[in-house]
Amino acid sequence: MKVIFKGIGKIFQAIWKLISFTRQFILNIFFLLIVGAIIIALSQDSQGPELPEEAALVLDLSGPIVEQRSYINPIDRITSNALGQQPVQENVLFDIVETIRTAATDQRITGLVLNLKDMADTNLTKLRYIAKAIDQFKDAGKPVYAFGDNFSQSQYYLASYADKVSMSPDGGVMLTGYGSYTLYYKSLLEKLDVNTHVFRVGTYKSFVEPYTRDGMSPAAREANTVWLNQLWSAYTGDVAQNRHIEAASLTPDLDSFVKQLKAVKGDFAQLTLNMGLVDELISRPQLSQKMIDEFGSDGDSSFNQISYYDYQPTVVKMDLPSPNQIAVIVASGAIIDGTQRQGTVGGDSTANLLREARLNDDVKAVILRVDSPGGSAFASEVIRNEVDALKLAGKPVVVSMSSLAASGGYWISSSANKIIAQPTTITGSIGIFAILTTFEKGLEKMGIYSDGVGTTPFSGVGVTRELPEGVAQVFQLGIEHGYQRFIGLVSQYRNMSLEQADKIAQGRVWTGHDALKLGLVDQLGDFDDAIIAATELAKLESYEINWMAEPLSPAEQFMQEFVGEVSTKVATMVLGQLPGALQPVTQQVVADLSTLNNFNDPKGQYAFCLNCINN
Repeated sequence: MKVIFKGIGKIFQAIWKLISFTRQFILNIFFLLIVGAIIIALSQDSQGPELPEEAALVLDLSGPIVEQRSYINPIDRITSNALGQQPVQENVLFDIVETIRTAATDQRITGLVLNLKDMADTNLTKLRYIAKAIDQFKDAGKPVYAFGDNFSQSQYYLASYADKVSMSPDGGVMLTGYGSYTLYYKSLLEKLDVNTHVFRVGTYKSFVEPYTRDGMSPAAREANTVWLNQLWSAYTGDVAQNRHIEAASLTPDLDSFVKQLKAVKGDFAQLTLNMGLVDELISRPQLSQKMIDEFGSDGDSSFNQISYYDYQPTVVKMDLPSPNQIAVIVASGAIIDGTQRQGTVGGDSTANLLREARLNDDVKAVILRVDSPGGSAFASEVIRNEVDALKLAGKPVVVSMSSLAASGGYWISSSANKIIAQPTTITGSIGIFAILTTFEKGLEKMGIYSDGVGTTPFSGVGVTRELPEGVAQVFQLGIEHGYQRFIGLVSQYRNMSLEQADKIAQGRVWTGHDALKLGLVDQLGDFDDAIIAATELAKLESYEINWMAEPLSPAEQFMQEFVGEVSTKVATMVLGQLPGALQPVTQQVVADLSTLNNFNDPKGQYAFCLNCINN
C-alpha cells in the first residue's frame, strides 16, 4: 500500500511540475509580448509615414475585402504566427471607399495607381462600390492607371475602370465567370452507415442537398442558373462599357476561344491585348519609367507614391458629438444564437447594439448593413424584434444590403422601414430547414447498441438511436410552422398576401434586381443611398455617422493590434501539411464542417443559404 501511495504521490508531483512550468511559460510569453510592444512603439515614428508633397496613391490592397473586421482569438494568432503562417489582412470596404474619396480632393495626391496583385476575390457588389469611388476620383480630373503581371477576375474588374491598363508581356486576364459548385456526401454517408434526417420547407431550399443527394437537383440548378447569369451579365456589361468593347466578346464559346488562342500561337498576353482588355504589354522597368514620367521620381529609382496602407491612417474621421446621429450596425457573417464577436452575427450581441441605438437619444435613425447568408431562425427573430422596437420608438430603420442578405439575412431585414439592395445583391432564399444525423447502423456493425428507458418518447432521441417516425413528424411540423412564420413576416411587412409571399419564397434565391420587381426590396442602391433614405425618413438636415460595434476590452484591443489583423486557423495549418493535390478538396470539406459547427439554434431550425456564400 505504501508503494502505491508513493507512486500516486510521484504522479501528482509530476502533474504539479507540469502546471508550474505551463504557468511560467505563459507568463513569460506575455512578458515578452509587452516588452516587444514597448520596443516597437518607441522605435516607430508616432506621426506615422510622412506624406510627400506630391504623390500618386497606390491602391495595393492585400487580402479580402470585408464589411467589418473579424475578431480572432489572440491565442489563435500567436499559434499561427509561431508556426510560420502568414497573417491575412482584412480590408474594410468603407475604409477603402472613404480613402479614395478623400484622395480625390487632396491636392497632394496627383493620381491613383491600381496595383491589385494581392487582392483576394471579392463579390461584385462590393467591387461596384469601390468602382464608384474610382469614378469619382476620375471626375476630379486625376488620372487612374492599372498594371499587373496577371489579373484575376475581381482584380481586372477594378482595373477596367482605369484610364489605362498595362500588363506584363507574359501575363494574362483570367475571366472564369460565376459558378455554384459544392461537394455532395450522400453516398459517402451511406457507406459510413450514417442516417441523415432532413426536415425542410421550400422547393428551392437546397442547403440540405449535399447530405441527401449526389448532385444538384433540377430545381436548384434552375434557380442558380438565373441569378448566376444575372451576375455575369452585370460584370461583363460594366467591363465592356469601361473598355469600349462588346460584352459578348468576354464570354466566347470554348471552340471560338481555342481558335483565337491558336491564332496568337498560345500567347495569352497577346490575345488579351487583341481583345481590348488591356492597352499595352510592358515590362516592369518600362512601366516604372512611364510612372516616373507621369508622377515624378522619388529619387530612388521609382515614382512618387504612397501606399494605401500608409495613406489610409491619415484620413481624418470626424467623431464630433452630435445630437443628430445615424447609427450604422453591421450584420456580417452567419447568424448564430447568443453573443458573438465580429465576423459572425450574434443574435444577442447584434440585438444589444440595436437596443443601444434605441436608447441613445442622439440616434435619430439606424442603418442595418446586412451581409449574411443567414443561420439560426431563433437568433434572426431576436434581432428582428429589436428592429421593430426601434420603429416603435420613432426611429426609422433602413436596411442596406451588401453582397448577400439571404434566408436569415432577409429575415432580419424584413420589417425595416426601407430595404435597399444593389442589383447584384443575393437575397431571398426564404425557407427553413433542420438536419439531424444518427449513427445507429454504424454502431451496430461494431457491436455497439443503445437501449434503455425514458419517461417520454423524446427521452432517448439522440445520435446513437434510430429516429422514431413520430418524432420525425414532430420535427417536420415545427419546420412547417417556422416557414409559415417566415412568409407571414414577408406578407405582413412587404404588403402582399400569404399566397404571394409563399410563391416567391420556397427557398429560391433572387438578385436585388429581381427582388425589387417581386416587392422584396424597396429600392436599388448602395450604402450612400441608404444614408440619404435615413436622413429623409428621420427628417435630418445635418447628421453624423455613428459606427456602432461591440467594444473590445483593453486587453483584447492590445492583443488585436499587437499580434496582427487576422491569422490562419488551426485547420488551415493542418491542411498545410497535406499533399498539394489534396488541399483543395480537404479545404472544401473543412469549410463545410465549419459551416455546420456554426449552427446552434436552440430549436434546430435554420434559415441559411449555402449556394450564396461562395459568390
